[in-house]
Amino acid sequence: MPKITYYDPDGTKYEADAAVGSTVMENALKAMVPGIEAECGGACACATCHVYVDDDWTERTGEPSAMEEDMLDFAYDVRPNSRLSCQIRVTDELDGLVVRVPERQA
Repeated sequence: MPKITYYDPDGTKYEADAAVGSTVMENALKAMVPGIEAECGGACACATCHVYVDDDWTERTGEPSAMEEDMLDFAYDVRPNSRLSCQIRVTDELDGLVVRVPERQA
């Protein structure tokens, strides 16, 4: 089972074992990672699950879709490695994924 590491803005680390096929957002909610609000429940209709994917992982998580890019326009402090965690599907290749939660959500 892949493991995902989340860091909140103050550097506190949260780890979650993630089922293949689930999303990074779903696992953040299960691990009670603060700052992942997920108001739309994963429908890519808000930007409250915004994360920064560590540089070592951006290629493996892929590029945001056009719809995700549109939603990222509403996110706080968007960076080149910004993603909506509801749009990142967990695969075996993402074992060890590291993401960081921004200071605040949209």
